[in-house]
Amino acid sequence: MTATETRIGRTTLKNPVICGSGEHVLTEAGLRSALAAGVGAVVAKSVNETQAAKDQLDRTDYALLDGDWNRLPWDFTAPRNATLACRSGLQTMDFDAWLEITARLDAEAAKTGQYVIGSIILADLDAAVDMAKQVQAAGIRILEYNVGTPYGDEAAGVVTTERATERVTEIVRAVCDVVDIPVWLKITGQSENVAALAKAALDGGAEAVSLMGRFLGMIPELDTQAPLLGTNLGTGGGWALPVTCYWLSKSRAQLGPDAAVIGMNGARSGEDVLRMMLAGAHAVQISSAVWTNGFDVLANAVETVKTYLEARGDTATGIIGRAADQVVPFSALPQRPGFWEQFAPPGAV
Repeated sequence: MTATETRIGRTTLKNPVICGSGEHVLTEAGLRSALAAGVGAVVAKSVNETQAAKDQLDRTDYALLDGDWNRLPWDFTAPRNATLACRSGLQTMDFDAWLEITARLDAEAAKTGQYVIGSIILADLDAAVDMAKQVQAAGIRILEYNVGTPYGDEAAGVVTTERATERVTEIVRAVCDVVDIPVWLKITGQSENVAALAKAALDGGAEAVSLMGRFLGMIPELDTQAPLLGTNLGTGGGWALPVTCYWLSKSRAQLGPDAAVIGMNGARSGEDVLRMMLAGAHAVQISSAVWTNGFDVLANAVETVKTYLEARGDTATGIIGRAADQVVPFSALPQRPGFWEQFAPPGAV
């Protein structure tokens, strides 16, 4: 393996940077732009069988916010600390057309050692199983099965936010039983135990787990005294990276170092890809930052990872979980009486 190669179950990626699903890859042009950036893989914009999910794309809206929750201009120069808040929807094109484009580009990507991954979001399980069969029959080499969209509670029956471990195992097994290609399950972060959901996914036959989906939130605006964009929103940004790294580390501890876990939610750069890998990720998806800052984000991330590994004489597989494996329990930390006082504000001591 080369220094940047990483392994996800049966799949070897040329580098650990994955372009995650989103509006930036709704089109063939977007998919080609992601591949041209040199990523190991790109996940096509998700589909399912419901017309309501398609219709939702025409109700989308987006806002970038600074650290004080004020709106920023959408000029593709979003600062690192920006939060993306949005309403989103699924791929609107006919499933057969989506299938043809995804399969054709995946076949092309194979020539350069890359992947174009098909993504299905769960609504009806029988429909998802049928679509998975068609994905495999079309020749697409990897299926992302998304059961962790943040919008499930707001769009019941259209998309799903699965939080019960038994249910996760059941629904992933239903798909894995009918296809032979690798299935990567995307799970929610809106859970009290994300690592348990990851285990449930692997128990059901998933070859890898992508953790974790964005969070649902609501942001009141002070001038209008109304909710930003009129409703509850999916939210993400660099602030989510510590939470994702925590669950990557906990998943590694509970599932073992060989469990293929993919980091997502909070990665905005190559440095963030490396941070998530040190926390236990075998590869990392970048999505929102591409939508807000363009495809150069991906190219820069690929180069950053390569330069970092070369400079340190490291390999991508060698750094996976290196920080996670050094986490010390609170009870094992040294006692330092009075140490806290040097951090206290004036008047507190």
